[in-house]
Amino acid sequence: MHPFVPTILVILDPCAAIAGQKWVAPKDVRACFTSFKVDPEIKANIVDVVNKTLAFHTSVNYELLAPEPFTADVHEDLLGDLARISKQQYPSDFDLHIDMSRTLKRLNDGHCVYINSCYDSLFLTFLPIPLVLLTDSNGAQAVHIAPEAFTVASAEFADELQVWQNALPGALKGQLSSLSGAKVLLINGADPFVAVDANALITGSFQPFGTRQNSFFSSYNRADTGWSYIMGNFAQLSLPLTDSATLTIQLANSVKTETITLPYRSRIGSTAVPWTDSTSFRENNCVAIDGTNGVDINAPDTSNAKRDTATLSTVSKFRQQPKISSADARKHALNVMLDVTPLQDISLPPALTPGGVVSGSLGVSEFHLLNDGKTGVLALGSFSEDDFDTFEQTLLTGLTNLKTMGATQLIVDVSNNGGGFICIAHWLHRILAGPKSTTVPQAGLDTETRAGPLARLITKTIVANPSLDPNDELLYNPIGFAFLNNTVFPATFDWLEPPVQKIINGRQDAFSPE
Repeated sequence: MHPFVPTILVILDPCAAIAGQKWVAPKDVRACFTSFKVDPEIKANIVDVVNKTLAFHTSVNYELLAPEPFTADVHEDLLGDLARISKQQYPSDFDLHIDMSRTLKRLNDGHCVYINSCYDSLFLTFLPIPLVLLTDSNGAQAVHIAPEAFTVASAEFADELQVWQNALPGALKGQLSSLSGAKVLLINGADPFVAVDANALITGSFQPFGTRQNSFFSSYNRADTGWSYIMGNFAQLSLPLTDSATLTIQLANSVKTETITLPYRSRIGSTAVPWTDSTSFRENNCVAIDGTNGVDINAPDTSNAKRDTATLSTVSKFRQQPKISSADARKHALNVMLDVTPLQDISLPPALTPGGVVSGSLGVSEFHLLNDGKTGVLALGSFSEDDFDTFEQTLLTGLTNLKTMGATQLIVDVSNNGGGFICIAHWLHRILAGPKSTTVPQAGLDTETRAGPLARLITKTIVANPSLDPNDELLYNPIGFAFLNNTVFPATFDWLEPPVQKIINGRQDAFSPE
């Protein structure tokens, strides 16, 4: 008879396994994320809140079948999909999140995005080989590993570079720099544009298909602190869904082809709150905090600090704009895109940074005069800056200086500009176009807004008691809007009544009469 040997079952905590680590394998992050089951009460609350929020979003019914030129690109039944999600069973809370996120992304509208800070960009997942489209001397375009790839990776991922160096096969091992500029023939065994187009279907943000294709590739942005490098959606993922990529490449200045497989690596995000196990992971990163759901900014006990907390809420890190003052954020209307990836501070290599900066440049706005002596360039990375009034003056000063230097034509480069202050866009148009019938009293900013039952009730309540919004900070306050002749609405004007009834793609909807 064999002696009885007790067996101890050890259940490993997948979130404890990655706690305190800067770099981990994507599969290990997924193990943590997928370890949480769906809480039916929280799921029901999410679907309910999203449904109610969408009542304020103008395009919900339009994007059942978007009007031209986007009819082929946008056809999302959000309300139908939310009903489906409500009934569907998911193996984990993370799987529920992916479905919610991609459902909203099918609107292809960066102003309507579902973000869960428990998962989105808590870890960013990277490859050291961002891709670009390069054009040869015959005008033909092809996908390449960016010529600057190793320079960027060496500066940004120095502490993880050896992992990728060692992953290369044969004679390429340790020669990551040799991949820069290589032509990409296949990605995971298929034409590169199969991957480009697959990304375009799930990336969201923009309605034009070509713009979403471009998001696959590396790019740049004029940030408030300098020029930043954007890795692109191939080399940077907001969720740890992919473990590796296999590329067939033709090295630069060679006819030889190589097939390489590089692992994605996940790096902890700068806003993640440290944890030690699954419980503290959820408590520290996945629950509502001050500012998540806003605060009553006019309540007697609301301090300035608490008002700022509401402005700089959880969602603020996902806004595609530099940090702005809380006072300006409340005072001036904003139209800013959201993205599941916060703005990054990866530096554009010095060799790619433009020189010859014209006096008057500041922060997100940088002016240049091209060598022809007549073409000015305004690189405008955002319509937001930390000081609204200074930003206005900066734009005027820079453009005036360009004109003084002889510029007679202007290129405005808004690459990866995520929006910002609406009035800054209006101001730029005004100082470029000058006073004329199309700019005075305002440059065609007349529009309508959706007038659902709750929006009308909010407006009616403010009109009946203006003291509820003493500083004109609520979106539906009539004194925040004007008639076409630029006369501000009276404080007592119930501007959503009577609503104009419309049928949009077969659904009843209502809009403001003014």
